[in-house]
Amino acid sequence: MDKLLFGDNQFFGVNHMSEEKARAQAMRFQDIRSVIEVLTSAYDEGIRTFMCTTHDRVAEVAEHVRLHPGRFPDYQFYPCMPYAHKYANAATEDGVMGALKKFAPEGNIFGAAFRGGMSIATKDIEGITRLLVDSEMKMFNGLKTPVVFLQNVVVDFLLGLGLKQTFRYFADYVKDRYGAEPGFITMNMPMLLDELESVGVENPIVCSNINKIGFRMCGGFDTYERALRERQFRAVAMSVFASGALPADEAISWIYQQPNIKSIVFGASSRSNIRHTKQLVDKYSALD
Repeated sequence: MDKLLFGDNQFFGVNHMSEEKARAQAMRFQDIRSVIEVLTSAYDEGIRTFMCTTHDRVAEVAEHVRLHPGRFPDYQFYPCMPYAHKYANAATEDGVMGALKKFAPEGNIFGAAFRGGMSIATKDIEGITRLLVDSEMKMFNGLKTPVVFLQNVVVDFLLGLGLKQTFRYFADYVKDRYGAEPGFITMNMPMLLDELESVGVENPIVCSNINKIGFRMCGGFDTYERALRERQFRAVAMSVFASGALPADEAISWIYQQPNIKSIVFGASSRSNIRHTKQLVDKYSALD
């Protein structure tokens, strides 16, 4: 994995510290051209990976990259799925079967919809998992997707229900069907590591909040430090700046003092902030 991944929270009005800033960003990025401009700036600063939700507007970004292969020859996406609001809205507007038809892979609409219906009827979690992955991956056809993440809204829901075998279904299917590494986003990294180990998901890629002040690190700061020291997994750190509570230099310096952190995912709206973060990562990773 690249040391630095570009996230998409800023494009969709997500800011954990300021609702006002979140609204301003949502307004700014209503125009997809503004999104692509920032992504192009990140690319030109040397950031080649976009870790993104499967929001409908990400499909427009994917199409832009497909149409300009010479401009983005080594660009890659790390899809994070499912985007729950998309399915909830589609089910409300079109009904459950209408939503299935809308998101099913092309060329297999009725088969996928039928399979999804049967899965729901028989509580076939493995079948539902495959259907959702196929549905979400449609927008990335022909693009590089070396890592595919399961979103924390689903990961932590499954943790709460004790449906840990689903993690193995997801991991196996992503590897077999798409030749990609499975990744998992969670708000409770220590608990997830226990469950992944119990179902045989080895050396997993796990993205979670990791920062110097313990911001949104559910499960306890000490348990995260112990997991980073003692567990075999590949950590992707998000919220490293604690939504602006930490100065960038201090935040990234601390990250590279921790063991086993392979990547940082961050969001930014300006080229200067992107460049500054990239320079800090290059500086402190070289000392690691």
